[in-house]
Amino acid sequence: QVQLVESGGGLQPAGESLRLSCAASGRISSLGTMAWYRQAPGKKRELVATISSGGSANYGDDVKGRFTISRDNAKKTVNLQMNSLKPEDTAIYYCYARITAYQDMRVGPSDYWGQGTQVTVSS
Repeated sequence: QVQLVESGGGLQPAGESLRLSCAASGRISSLGTMAWYRQAPGKKRELVATISSGGSANYGDDVKGRFTISRDNAKKTVNLQMNSLKPEDTAIYYCYARITAYQDMRVGPSDYWGQGTQVTVSS
Protein backbone atom coordinates (compact mmCIF):
# COMPACT_ATOMS: atom_id res chain seq x y z
CA GLN A 1 0.00 0.00 0.00
CA VAL A 2 2.95 2.33 0.63
CA GLN A 3 6.28 2.59 -1.15
CA LEU A 4 9.37 4.64 -0.35
CA VAL A 5 11.70 5.25 -3.28
CA GLU A 6 15.13 6.77 -2.73
CA SER A 7 17.20 8.60 -5.30
CA GLY A 8 20.36 10.66 -5.50
CA GLY A 9 22.99 8.23 -4.30
CA GLY A 10 26.31 7.91 -6.04
CA LEU A 11 30.04 8.45 -5.86
CA GLN A 12 31.67 11.70 -4.76
CA PRO A 13 35.14 12.77 -3.65
CA ALA A 14 35.63 13.79 -0.05
CA GLY A 15 34.60 17.37 0.56
CA GLU A 16 31.88 17.39 -2.08
CA SER A 17 28.11 17.15 -1.73
CA LEU A 18 25.20 14.87 -2.51
CA ARG A 19 21.48 15.30 -2.12
CA LEU A 20 19.29 12.30 -1.40
CA SER A 21 15.55 12.27 -1.90
CA CYS A 22 12.86 9.86 -0.81
CA ALA A 23 9.33 9.91 -2.18
CA ALA A 24 6.44 8.20 -0.43
CA SER A 25 3.51 6.97 -2.47
CA GLY A 26 0.31 5.09 -1.86
CA ARG A 27 -2.93 5.77 -0.07
CA ILE A 28 -1.33 8.01 2.54
CA SER A 29 -3.56 10.32 4.49
CA SER A 30 -1.16 11.37 7.23
CA LEU A 31 2.63 11.15 7.25
CA GLY A 32 4.43 11.28 10.57
CA THR A 33 8.12 11.26 11.37
CA MET A 34 10.50 10.61 8.50
CA ALA A 35 14.17 9.78 8.79
CA TRP A 36 17.37 8.64 7.17
CA TYR A 37 19.46 5.75 8.44
CA ARG A 38 22.66 4.31 7.07
CA GLN A 39 24.58 1.09 7.31
CA ALA A 40 28.14 0.37 6.26
CA PRO A 41 29.44 -3.19 5.72
CA GLY A 42 30.23 -4.84 9.01
CA LYS A 43 28.63 -2.04 11.04
CA LYS A 44 25.32 -1.62 12.78
CA ARG A 45 22.64 0.51 11.20
CA GLU A 46 22.76 4.02 12.62
CA LEU A 47 20.48 7.02 12.68
CA VAL A 48 21.50 9.89 10.42
CA ALA A 49 18.65 12.36 10.86
CA THR A 50 14.97 12.55 11.72
CA ILE A 51 12.34 15.15 10.99
CA SER A 52 8.92 15.36 12.59
CA SER A 53 5.70 16.10 10.78
CA GLY A 54 6.03 19.70 11.97
CA GLY A 55 9.58 20.06 10.68
CA SER A 56 11.65 19.61 13.83
CA ALA A 57 14.96 17.95 12.96
CA ASN A 58 17.49 15.93 14.91
CA TYR A 59 20.85 14.62 13.76
CA GLY A 60 23.33 11.97 14.64
CA ASP A 61 26.53 13.27 16.18
CA ASP A 62 28.67 12.32 13.20
CA VAL A 63 26.70 14.44 10.73
CA LYS A 64 25.78 17.52 12.75
CA GLY A 65 26.80 20.67 10.94
CA ARG A 66 27.25 18.87 7.62
CA PHE A 67 23.90 17.28 6.75
CA THR A 68 20.47 18.88 6.57
CA ILE A 69 17.18 17.01 6.51
CA SER A 70 14.04 18.58 5.08
CA ARG A 71 10.58 17.53 3.96
CA ASP A 72 7.82 18.61 1.65
CA ASN A 73 4.51 17.42 3.00
CA ALA A 74 2.62 18.29 -0.17
CA LYS A 75 4.97 16.15 -2.26
CA LYS A 76 5.38 13.53 0.48
CA THR A 77 9.13 13.65 0.19
CA VAL A 78 12.05 13.82 2.58
CA ASN A 79 15.48 15.03 1.52
CA LEU A 80 18.98 14.83 2.90
CA GLN A 81 21.52 17.43 1.83
CA MET A 82 24.97 16.04 2.53
CA ASN A 83 27.83 18.54 2.48
CA SER A 84 31.52 18.17 3.29
CA LEU A 85 31.36 14.46 2.66
CA LYS A 86 33.88 12.20 4.36
CA PRO A 87 34.94 8.66 3.44
CA GLU A 88 33.30 7.44 6.64
CA ASP A 89 29.95 8.57 5.23
CA THR A 90 30.15 5.67 2.79
CA ALA A 91 27.14 3.44 3.42
CA ILE A 92 23.78 2.35 2.16
CA TYR A 93 21.28 5.04 3.10
CA TYR A 94 17.73 4.01 3.96
CA CYS A 95 14.65 6.16 4.04
CA TYR A 96 12.12 5.66 6.84
CA ALA A 97 8.59 6.95 7.19
CA ARG A 98 5.83 6.47 9.71
CA ILE A 99 2.37 6.48 8.19
CA THR A 100 -0.14 7.58 10.79
CA ALA A 101 -3.31 7.34 8.69
CA TYR A 102 -4.42 5.92 5.36
CA GLN A 103 -6.99 7.00 2.79
CA ASP A 104 -10.16 4.90 2.93
CA MET A 105 -8.61 2.34 5.26
CA ARG A 106 -9.05 1.86 8.98
CA VAL A 107 -5.50 0.75 9.62
CA GLY A 108 -3.28 1.81 12.50
CA PRO A 109 0.12 3.54 12.20
CA SER A 110 2.81 1.59 10.36
CA ASP A 111 6.51 1.96 9.65
CA TYR A 112 7.99 1.72 6.15
CA TRP A 113 11.50 1.49 4.77
CA GLY A 114 12.98 2.18 1.38
CA GLN A 115 15.27 -0.32 -0.29
CA GLY A 116 18.34 1.85 0.16
CA THR A 117 20.69 3.84 -2.03
CA GLN A 118 24.46 3.52 -2.08
CA VAL A 119 26.60 6.52 -1.17
CA THR A 120 30.33 6.16 -1.73
CA VAL A 121 32.83 8.84 -0.76
CA SER A 122 36.36 8.48 -2.05
CA SER A 123 39.42 9.88 -0.33
